[in-house]
Amino acid sequence: MRASTVFCLGVLLSLTVGSYAQPANLGHVDFPTSGKGEAQEHFIRGVLLLHNFEYDDAREEFQAASKLQADFAMAYWGEALTQTHQVWVEQDASAGRAALEKLGPTRQARLAKAPTQREKDYLSAVELLYGDGDKISRDQAYSDAMGRLAAKYPDDLEAAAFYAVALLGTCQGERRYDVYMRAAAVAEEIFAKNPQHPGAIHYLIHSYDDPVHAPLGLRPARVYAQVAGGASHAQHMPSHIFVALGMWKDVIAANQISAAVADERVKRKGLDPDSRNYHALLWLEYGLLQEGRYQDADRVLNDVAHSAAQTHSARALGHIAQFRAIYAVETGKLAPLPESFDLAKTELAANVSALTAEGFVHVAAGHLDEARKLEQQAQALLTEVVGPSGDGQSGAAGMMSMAHTTASPSDTKTAEIMIAQLQAVLLRAEGKKAEGLRLLAGTATSEDALAYDFGPPVPVKPAHELYGEALLEDGLPREAVKQFQLSLAREPRRTLSLRGLAKAEASAGDKAAALRASDDLKSFWQGSPAE
Repeated sequence: MRASTVFCLGVLLSLTVGSYAQPANLGHVDFPTSGKGEAQEHFIRGVLLLHNFEYDDAREEFQAASKLQADFAMAYWGEALTQTHQVWVEQDASAGRAALEKLGPTRQARLAKAPTQREKDYLSAVELLYGDGDKISRDQAYSDAMGRLAAKYPDDLEAAAFYAVALLGTCQGERRYDVYMRAAAVAEEIFAKNPQHPGAIHYLIHSYDDPVHAPLGLRPARVYAQVAGGASHAQHMPSHIFVALGMWKDVIAANQISAAVADERVKRKGLDPDSRNYHALLWLEYGLLQEGRYQDADRVLNDVAHSAAQTHSARALGHIAQFRAIYAVETGKLAPLPESFDLAKTELAANVSALTAEGFVHVAAGHLDEARKLEQQAQALLTEVVGPSGDGQSGAAGMMSMAHTTASPSDTKTAEIMIAQLQAVLLRAEGKKAEGLRLLAGTATSEDALAYDFGPPVPVKPAHELYGEALLEDGLPREAVKQFQLSLAREPRRTLSLRGLAKAEASAGDKAAALRASDDLKSFWQGSPAE
């Protein structure tokens, strides 16, 4: 692997990555255990990395701790916990159990090696996480146990922090505001006592990263990157709040640094390009496109494509599919990518996003046959997941990775919406405008039923935005205004929705409202006036 391959992003966007070479800055926690000397130091570092969702590096630290002190029960606890990624709804239960079994063959044998009751309580909780039952029930049992542990040891901020993220994990990827606010309440108390606690800050951002609650998340967002500057994910996380508020300059800056920190880690540890932070790069791409910085967006896209071409891993190709989808929707053009990328390895939602988004481009260009082929491919993928009648098994809850033949119920619903959007656009292009408009109205209703998902929009073309564009085209500006407003409530300061709102308000005769929308767009838009 050539260093220039992995680090070309820093050159392209004039980033300085040298200051991120040593990830010493991860925050501060106070977590006394039976660990001794250097083993305890590795343990604390593992906990810091765990709170920052740097799971692979955290696992290395916990393993280093147990290697130095073979009877260090909490080191095995930590290693096991790295195999559950609560917020991402990922879990490798077999690996988690294997980590615990290194301490002892049975639950009783493991508990016997914990020298204090507090450490026995921590071990007992993680035993539930990898015990009997399905993932959902185990997640709930673990969260309940952590809640009891936090109540039993009210001065133990780590018990509270792991309870907060466990609460978020019980939502299984859905945005349950009652649970999110309970997690936030726990994290707020930790943050007040220890403003350097990476978990408290991190979990507050996750609790608040929607347009309604995002103003509450600005305070932790502004400090997280400083508290945990050595973690790529910590550098990315503030952009959850910034996207929810349409703060594009901040989105771009956060993800530039996040990508640079990740690339420095790749270089320092001699990893392959698949270990880059494609997630941060995707959000960087989205932010650049919102500002109309198309040349910079093209550079990021080419950089990612170059890395993906070296690995062709499911992870890299899944992100390539998302890049293709976002690029097509935001620019109205096909992404300048090689044709050799095989999306068959990617997950359903990413694949369908790319197919339908590129279908919109073909419809706009009058290439209806090409668009129909893409719609048929997307429909075939969906049918493979849910079956021809829609009653198949979808879900692979608890799997660490998913092929395109499995998807969560939310992913399948999102795919259905995106396919219906392309079908509607095709109908309208064929002259069946009223029928297409009715179908678009249905997709907007379906989108409203989806839980809000942080970050770039899901579906990739917001349904209210697409419906508003069709209404405006049909000479119904007042109805279009409502749809663009609904889109902006879900995706604040989104460029295409702001532009649509300005046009609709002007067509409806409200010049003042049109000027407000136009001025908001001009405040961050850096592309040509015609774009």
